[in-house]
Amino acid sequence: MARMSVLTRDEAQNRAQLLDVHRYTVELDLTTGDETFDSRTLIRFSARTDADTFVEIKPAELRSVTLDGQPLDAATLDGNRLPLKNLAAGEHELRVDASMRYSRTGEGMHRFTDPTDGETYVYTQLFLDDVQRVFAAFDQPDLKAVFELGVTAPQHWTVLANGVTEHTGEGVWRAAPTPLISTYLVAVAAGPWHSVRTEHRGLPFGIHCRRSLAPYLDADADELLDITRACFDRYHEKFEEPYPFDSYDQAFVPEFNAGAMENPGLVTFRDEFVYRSAVTDTERQTRAMVVAHEMAHMWFGDLVTLTWWDDIWLNESFAEYMGYQTLTEATRFTDTWTDFGVTRKPWGYDADQRPSTHPVAPENVQDTASALLNFDGISYAKGASALRQLVAWLGEKDFLAGINTHFRRHRFGNARLADFLDSLASATERDVHAWADAWLRTTGVDTLTASVDSRPGQWTLALDRTGERPHRVTVGVYDRDLHDGRSLLLRERYETDVPQDTAPEPHTGTRPALVVPNDLDLTYAKIRLDDTSLETVLRGLSGIPDTLTRAVVWNTLRDMVRDGELAPADHLATAAAHLPEETDLALVQGVLAFASVHIADRYLTPDQRPAALATLTELCRDLIRRTEDGDHPGLRLIAVRHRIDTAAHPDAIAAWLAEGIVPGGPELDPELRWRVLARLAVLGATDEAAIAAELERDPSATGREGAARCRAALPDEDAKARAWDAMFGSDDRADLSNYLFTATAQGFWQPEQADLVRPYVSRYFKDAVAVAARRGPAIAEAAGRWAFPAHAVDAETLKLGEKCLRKADPIPALRRKLVDQLDDLGRALRVQQA
Repeated sequence: MARMSVLTRDEAQNRAQLLDVHRYTVELDLTTGDETFDSRTLIRFSARTDADTFVEIKPAELRSVTLDGQPLDAATLDGNRLPLKNLAAGEHELRVDASMRYSRTGEGMHRFTDPTDGETYVYTQLFLDDVQRVFAAFDQPDLKAVFELGVTAPQHWTVLANGVTEHTGEGVWRAAPTPLISTYLVAVAAGPWHSVRTEHRGLPFGIHCRRSLAPYLDADADELLDITRACFDRYHEKFEEPYPFDSYDQAFVPEFNAGAMENPGLVTFRDEFVYRSAVTDTERQTRAMVVAHEMAHMWFGDLVTLTWWDDIWLNESFAEYMGYQTLTEATRFTDTWTDFGVTRKPWGYDADQRPSTHPVAPENVQDTASALLNFDGISYAKGASALRQLVAWLGEKDFLAGINTHFRRHRFGNARLADFLDSLASATERDVHAWADAWLRTTGVDTLTASVDSRPGQWTLALDRTGERPHRVTVGVYDRDLHDGRSLLLRERYETDVPQDTAPEPHTGTRPALVVPNDLDLTYAKIRLDDTSLETVLRGLSGIPDTLTRAVVWNTLRDMVRDGELAPADHLATAAAHLPEETDLALVQGVLAFASVHIADRYLTPDQRPAALATLTELCRDLIRRTEDGDHPGLRLIAVRHRIDTAAHPDAIAAWLAEGIVPGGPELDPELRWRVLARLAVLGATDEAAIAAELERDPSATGREGAARCRAALPDEDAKARAWDAMFGSDDRADLSNYLFTATAQGFWQPEQADLVRPYVSRYFKDAVAVAARRGPAIAEAAGRWAFPAHAVDAETLKLGEKCLRKADPIPALRRKLVDQLDDLGRALRVQQA
């Protein structure tokens, strides 16, 4: 049996003690066909002592290997490891010549042909350990080196890389050598890109996309470049270390698995961020946040890189925090923390309450397969929340002083959590190591429960903590507006520590109508309101004046539903009463998404679901009526999308599709047309002919995904069988790309079709294990996230899933998703039974 393609921490430490890697010279030839490309690598390195070691590569064909001019036996390749035996102390040169396989899953060198115009694009995604799919390397983050790349491409292509590239003729491109960077950060993107270029502070900036998306990128180019410049300038105000690379390109690439990747000098983004259809301002804010997030990585992640993957949170939590904070400070998007509170924080809270939870800074990441599982709501959202609490505790001045010390000490090197804490400690007298023990080495969500004691002329708030962490919170105190019974007025805000060293002090005045712990959302904890405050928010939530406070309250209600403390129907009634008055787009979108995806589809029983859909449909109608004046296009767009998704009858939305417009607007752009058609497919109100006609109208990559989604959603036995075989069949030649797999999975399971798809529930646990083992982590992630039968909330599904975990031995990426999905399913079952 071939060796598993994982690297253990012990192996990495041993190799780092043995080797210094100086320089990679890599030649890639992208003109050799549709299936493979040629890869020739020269690695210059030195060994400190005589020893054996290995280099990683995953070739289609390993043609030749020489070490210091002497040939090595290519047949000794064991899985992804090529042994280097009897290595002598001193300098060495390793040459590797191989043919490498293109990817269709977004890993390694991904190849994509645009169905709109037939043009082909390739790009690398080498995180976490996929450089070995592109060229031979000592693939671990603490063996940094200089990388010098040459790429041969078709004549009409442009090649982008970490450094400035130059076309030297005959399709050959040379990239400027990089500074010292880690193997997973090397990047190449090649194809007939449409580019918009400029300069800022003497550096070349560029944004790039497929040619078929050129009009849409051009329409947003000013906004994207303005945000890029504003964030770049703001980071230079915060950080003493200047931007460490020679250029800054942002490439929007097809079928990208993540939101973006922080390759130095060449950030890659999923090209859904080049908007073909109408979007809300909150969606534009999200795109801007990702720009700011990835730019923060240029310092924290690229300039200073983790030593091993147990410190991945340092990369992601820092970039997550800085992305939101810098966007608030430097751009027109000044309310980003509301979006964080209503979308990102629940991601962290949910992850932290599952069996798979882990500390923000785990100590037991034994290998690369384990590390890959930690890219979740804890490393991003909880970690960023912890840093936000740290900044509130330290003060931003001391926090940034510590960060700058960290950059100065470890520039172009690697660092661990201990190094980060030492840097922070140099800037403050506070005990940051104790803070880290409490916040970064523990798991779970604390709960802060409010109780208010009221006496004539005074009232007292006590906050009971379930958990162990210290919290610095802001308490918001609100009264009813005597002139407008629907509104609440802020009486005061004050800060307090939890736990308190002494008994809480009484406050002068009448008992408030509403007391909100964590009013500015500066800590990470579930909140439970006192009974009077809970009654106030159920009746008057829309009257709370501050959007961030409303986000805290909506999250509280969400948590209560998930914990069985608030009936799902009561949450729906609260949404129906207050969302028509809501002005913040992130809140409307977040609450509607929870109400439809979680409450209607999972937390209510099948016989309760029609009434829930009717409530949501009427709520969306209210929002559509409210926005008829055209002053709130984003709010109207959200309402129209959810009106489509919750339609129980096809007539109204079918008429929209036929007319090409929602009465009073908006016109149906491609996204809305595919959304309507998908819902009609679920309801059995369309057919293959209509799907084919829509695909002819929109033959783009997005259109192809829309058609796959619609076909999988048809309530027809043959359609379901074809969709299932497309996802889980064993013919390598017919494998779906990562995006087409996801689209098909999104269409397949529908609560309205529970009887039709019931036989596939048991099949899932066998077929998902097989496809994950055959196709690897990216498809395993998609199979676990999108192809799981989440609608099947019953004890039998739990039993089947638990048996799969015990006996089927799914690969780690799928096992993690199944553990999480089954825990969510068990929670939904408990909520139904509450």
